[in-house]
Amino acid sequence: MEAKADHVLLTFVAGGLSTCCAKTSTAPLERLKILFQAQNEHYKNMGVFRALKTIYHKEGPLGYYRGNGALMLRVFPYGAVQFVSYEQYKKALNSLYFNGALGKLLSGSLAGITACSLTYPLDVVRSRLAFQVADEEIYCGICHVIRQIITTEGGFAALYRGYAATALSMIPAVGFGFFTYESIKDFILSMSGPLTKKNREGQVVLTPVGGLLWGAVAGASSQTVAYPLDVVRRRMQLAGAVSDGYKYSGCINTFVTVYLEDGVRKGLYRGLSINYLRVIPQVAVMLSVYELTKQFLSTDMTTVRSE
Repeated sequence: MEAKADHVLLTFVAGGLSTCCAKTSTAPLERLKILFQAQNEHYKNMGVFRALKTIYHKEGPLGYYRGNGALMLRVFPYGAVQFVSYEQYKKALNSLYFNGALGKLLSGSLAGITACSLTYPLDVVRSRLAFQVADEEIYCGICHVIRQIITTEGGFAALYRGYAATALSMIPAVGFGFFTYESIKDFILSMSGPLTKKNREGQVVLTPVGGLLWGAVAGASSQTVAYPLDVVRRRMQLAGAVSDGYKYSGCINTFVTVYLEDGVRKGLYRGLSINYLRVIPQVAVMLSVYELTKQFLSTDMTTVRSE
């Protein structure tokens, strides 16, 4: 029982820390992605590097991290819950004989939906703050955003605007991501090649380079599939912050509106290139830090118990 509690705690801490590290490392690109997806008037016709340069000149270095406070409040519990629930769902599904590819896909999807459900309002808040530009702010902090949304946009339910698209995107984004990473990891560990090593307990684990490499592959493949739903989510989250937001009244309606107005490449996949720049290192950092943190903490816990 004690070992099981230690494992859950270890997974919780490792999941939270790894997600915080990953999101912070790519925060400037995350903000730029939001500005591009929702077609902010000041940035919609710019390229990646020009937009980054403009943010720096207008808002300084801290402009890259606008909305990052709300992001950090969200991502630690999100990452922690996602990784813990993934492990628990995987065990439960294994007991029901879903122990192959389908089990990994279902476990990842359910873990993503669970974590998203618990932390979604802070994602809406972060999007509103990140969408603002210097000298045109309408929100002055996390609490102000929450209060304004609740009082002017339809109550507490408005904090879950875009949730359906997000929950649907968890299947390809998180489910397929975990499935890809776990499948590749299992294959690499069985080969015992240069991307693996033995830990202090003699178990074969991925090296940091191995974790980064296969995390990047998992991130790129899953995000390509899920990206249109991410665009739909952002448009709905920012509906109350833009003049024509009334158009984005539902998941299907928003999808159709974006497609009819902007097409596939400039609409549903707008900002995909910057998303690759963001998500490949982000997922790689998250999964590799997760593996390293688990290895480090498990060694610490073993030492403490032996003492």
